[in-house]
Amino acid sequence: QKEANKGNADNAGYAKEFCAKVETELQTICDTILALLKDKLIPKADGGDSKVFYQKMMADYYRYIAEFRDGDAKAAAAESARKAYADAAEVAEKELAVTHPIRLGLALNYSVFQYE
Repeated sequence: QKEANKGNADNAGYAKEFCAKVETELQTICDTILALLKDKLIPKADGGDSKVFYQKMMADYYRYIAEFRDGDAKAAAAESARKAYADAAEVAEKELAVTHPIRLGLALNYSVFQYE
C-alpha cells in the first residue's frame, strides 16, 4: 500500500505478489502443524501438562492464521482458536495448579487473543 501511495505501481504489484506467496507458505506450515497436533500429539497426550501445552499450541496456530487471513477464513480461524483456548483452559482448571507455568502461559496467550 505504501508503494502504491508513492506512485510505484510496479513495486506495489511485486509486494502484493510476495505477500500472497508468504501467506500461502504460512498457511501450509500452520496446516501441517495443526494436523500433527490434532492427529498425533493431543490424542496421545498423558497428563494435564502435555494436554494443555498442545491445546494451547493449537490455539496459538489458529490465532496466527487469523492474523493474516481475511473474511470468512479469518472468522473460522478465530473461532477455532477460541474453542481451542477454551478447551485448554478447561483442562488446566482441572489438572494444573493456578501457579503452573503452562497454565500461566495459557492465560497470557488467551488474553492476547481476546484483546486482538
